[in-house]
Amino acid sequence: MTEMVRKITLSRAVRTMQDLFPEEYNFYPHSWILPEEFPLFVAEVRMMKESDPPWKPTFIVKPDGGCQGDGIYLIKDPSDIRLAGNLQSRPAVVQEYISKPLLIDKLKFDIRLYVLLKSLEPLEIYVAKDGLSRFCTEPYQEPTLKNLHQVFMHLTNYSLNIHSGNFIHSDNVDTGSKRTFSSVLYRLSSKGVDIKKLWSDIISLVIKTVIALTPELKVYYQSDIPAGKPGPTCFQILGFDILLMKNLKPVLLEVNANPSMRIEHEQELSPGVFENVPSPVDEEIKVAVIRDTLRLMDPYKKKKKDNQSQLSENAADTKDELLEQGSTDQLKHISKNPEASLPSLCLKQVFPKYAKQFNYLRLVDRMAALFIRFLGVKGTMKLGPTGFRTFIRNCKLSNSNFSMASVDILYIDITRRWNSMGLDQRESGMCLQAFVEAFFCLAQRRYKSLSLHEQVTSLIDFCEYHLAILDEKRLVCSRGITERRAAPVTCQPDGLHLTAATHAPLLNRMTDANKFTDYRNHRS
Repeated sequence: MTEMVRKITLSRAVRTMQDLFPEEYNFYPHSWILPEEFPLFVAEVRMMKESDPPWKPTFIVKPDGGCQGDGIYLIKDPSDIRLAGNLQSRPAVVQEYISKPLLIDKLKFDIRLYVLLKSLEPLEIYVAKDGLSRFCTEPYQEPTLKNLHQVFMHLTNYSLNIHSGNFIHSDNVDTGSKRTFSSVLYRLSSKGVDIKKLWSDIISLVIKTVIALTPELKVYYQSDIPAGKPGPTCFQILGFDILLMKNLKPVLLEVNANPSMRIEHEQELSPGVFENVPSPVDEEIKVAVIRDTLRLMDPYKKKKKDNQSQLSENAADTKDELLEQGSTDQLKHISKNPEASLPSLCLKQVFPKYAKQFNYLRLVDRMAALFIRFLGVKGTMKLGPTGFRTFIRNCKLSNSNFSMASVDILYIDITRRWNSMGLDQRESGMCLQAFVEAFFCLAQRRYKSLSLHEQVTSLIDFCEYHLAILDEKRLVCSRGITERRAAPVTCQPDGLHLTAATHAPLLNRMTDANKFTDYRNHRS
């Protein structure tokens, strides 16, 4: 999971979704991957400056493997990157810096929100109902050449700001340099901000980000978990770092696979003498997240009814309502539930609860399913040339205008370029990102008049339709149709060759375009 949320991997995953759904994924800053995209970065910045002379951008450079603010710096011009060390040995992501953030007490801050990825298949996502707000320790000013290196003004990382003389440790959760997100929401609400809409936007950002990350994660998962056998109960607590812009639009900064769960901080008692002191704000948020993650993942609880977790989540809310109404008899009935003695779940299920609103975004998930189907060798994560040819053949994608020789050239060109980027070289072949690029090329070739996401959707439907037919024919073969009919049925690696007179209904289904339309309507 750590590999999936590294800055470069996250940027690539979100960029793919931005290509497909630019409006839905505009919560992630414009990004470039270094060193491979440095020429592109220079060219695009020059072009934007020429088209908009008043534009004076600032960029933030983040090392791919960095954490806790390590190696992050701001620049005004692409040429400044060359002075920052060897990018070949330490790749990075450079992003457009958000220069107009929302301020509280004249300070910039971000939000650390904890997200539980409970299951991949089916996808289950829980979001903590409260989080941490981490403040800078110097009043914010828009970046200039003079203040560009003032990290306590521009970077919200706790691990950096704790070394500032202005950092305030507080026993109160709504004051100091680290506060609860709910205390920030309370202040915003008092100023007339629509908190319900803000939360809705944040939840939408979380779901869309996880949807972007899960296809690659499924490829990793299938390489370790045997097919057809129940895998271990895997889960992950993720730390989402989110910035609110001045207009209250949430922006994704990064995702942490191993967020800190410390509930204490070091305090210097005398020069060189430190003591670990409890942090009330950390304890309030993090203990609840860990406690309720264990409640949700309890293996014994899985044997109970599916709605048990929902009952426990709503138990405290119902209890409060009954207390207000004075309904003591109903309150006694609820108290019989063992979960009723525990606090209500601080984790709120957002997927599949809101699946209907977001399932249309899961195109790369469906491409990943095709990719995994043709991997061939269990445990591998790259598609070989034979697997790619089989994918093309079984999905009926080759024709007189796109021969198998062209298929081989497409495979070689894309695979060679992705392998040159220094990705995992432990095995040769086409990685998922390269397969997605090849799939885009195939979709654009076949459906030229449509938008990209319509092209990709159409091609996925087309592939799934032909694979469904192939699966049915193989099923027919396995049931021994040949023994009950006069005409021979011969199983071939690429499918079934049928005698037209005997199997006319099945052949008609294969050639009837209306069936494909019905299939697409069923999918939608």
